[in-house]
Amino acid sequence: MNKVIKNILKYTAFFALGAVIFWWVYRGQDIDKIKASLQQADFLWLIIAGFVLSPLSHVSRAMRWNILLKPMGYTPRTINSFAAVMIMYLSNTALPRSGELIRCATMTKYEKIPFAKSLGTLISERLIDMLMLLIFLAIVLVTQMPKVAEMLNNNPEIKENLKSIVSSMPFLISLGILGLVLTYIAYRYRHKISHLGFYSKLSDLVKKFKDGIISILKMERRGAFVLHSVAIWVLYFLMIYIPFWSFDFTSHLGMLAGLTIFVMSAFGMVAPSPGGIGTWHFMVIASLWVYGVTDAQAGAFAFAVHSIITLSNLIFGAVMLILLPAINSKSNDYAKIV
Repeated sequence: MNKVIKNILKYTAFFALGAVIFWWVYRGQDIDKIKASLQQADFLWLIIAGFVLSPLSHVSRAMRWNILLKPMGYTPRTINSFAAVMIMYLSNTALPRSGELIRCATMTKYEKIPFAKSLGTLISERLIDMLMLLIFLAIVLVTQMPKVAEMLNNNPEIKENLKSIVSSMPFLISLGILGLVLTYIAYRYRHKISHLGFYSKLSDLVKKFKDGIISILKMERRGAFVLHSVAIWVLYFLMIYIPFWSFDFTSHLGMLAGLTIFVMSAFGMVAPSPGGIGTWHFMVIASLWVYGVTDAQAGAFAFAVHSIITLSNLIFGAVMLILLPAINSKSNDYAKIV
C-alpha cells in the first residue's frame, strides 16, 4: 500500500469519525426548527466572530510565536508566521493534530528555521495555552459550579470521558519518567555510545528541540508574550460570546454563561475529530441546555458558530497557502517589506 493510498484512508477515516459524531449529536433533532432559528439569526455578529475576531487571534498567535523564536536568533516575518498558523488550522480541519507539524515545516521552508527548534517552541506554546484554559476553567468552576454539575449529571458520557482523562494521568506521568530515565542513561554513557552513527544526529536533534522548548525562559519581551497569550484566549471567548447576540434565545445570556460554554467547547476540541466536528457541537449544545436553551436552538447556535469559524479558517488558510510562494519570491518587492 503506497503512501498516497494510506493518506487517503487516513483522511477518510477521520472525516468519517467526524461525520458519525455529528450525526449522533443531531439525530432526533427537529431540523425544521433548526432551520427556522438560522433563518432568524442576525449574521452580522457571526461574521464578526468568524472573519474579524478569529483572524485577530491567529495574528496574535503568530506574533507570540515570533517572540519565542527570537532568543534562538530567528526573526521571521509576521506574514510568514501568520501564514504558517493559518495553514496549521487548514490542515487540522482535514486531519487532527497534523497542522502543528505542517506549521513547523512551513517555517523551515520559508524562514530556514530548523524543524526541531520550531517544534520545541510549540511545546512551550501548548503549555501556556493549557495554563490559560485551566485559569478559565477555575473561573467557571467557582462561579458556575451548579450549572457544570447539572450538565455532567445530564450527560454521563462527558463524566466518563473526564474520568478516563484523569485515569490516564498515571500512565502519562510514568511515560514521562521513563523518558527522563532513558535520557539520563543516554547522557551518562554518552562517551561510550558517541561513536555510533546515529548518536550525533540524534544528539543534534534533541539539542534543537530542547532549545525550542527553553526559548520561553530566554525571551526578552515577556510582557508582550503575556499580553498575546491573554489576547488569544479572550478572543477565543469572544468568538463564542459575540454570536449570542445573533439569536434571540441566547441574547439574554451573560458573560459567565458564555465563559462556561466556551470552556466546555474547548474540551470538545480535544477529541480526534477534524476541526472538532461533532464533539464541539455536543459540548456546546449540552452547555446551552442547562441555561434554558432548547435542543433545536442550541443545535442551531452550535452549527452556525462552528461553521462560520471553520469557513474562516479554510478561506484564510487556503489563501495563505496559495500566496506564500509569491510573498517569499526574491523578485517580489512586497516580500522585502512585510
